[in-house]
Amino acid sequence: MKLILATFASLALAMPAARAGDQGDPAANCDGSTQATVECLNTKAAEWDKRMTIAYQVLMKKAEASQRDQLRTAQRFWIQYRDANCMYYALGEGSMSRIDAAECLRSMTATRAREFETMTER
Repeated sequence: MKLILATFASLALAMPAARAGDQGDPAANCDGSTQATVECLNTKAAEWDKRMTIAYQVLMKKAEASQRDQLRTAQRFWIQYRDANCMYYALGEGSMSRIDAAECLRSMTATRAREFETMTER
């Protein structure tokens, strides 16, 4: 299991660097071969990850001490959950499993980024 998680983590780390300010999201723009689709989804996931990280940092600065501790704990557990959840798809058979895993990572990260961004607007 550790080897599987390490493999999945290495795939996530291999994502291209995020482009700041990229607001594009629709996964429908990720068409092509399996490899091209996975790379596109990974790029989009990296963009959302950067947005999530920025919003998380803003929230950490705004929060009370007790809230910071809880947010840090929640985010660590959320990352573990996201990775385990998307690993389910990665372990499927066939090339679609790679696409499904990449889309899982993109969509879950986008949702979390939007959640944090909404919270920073309060």
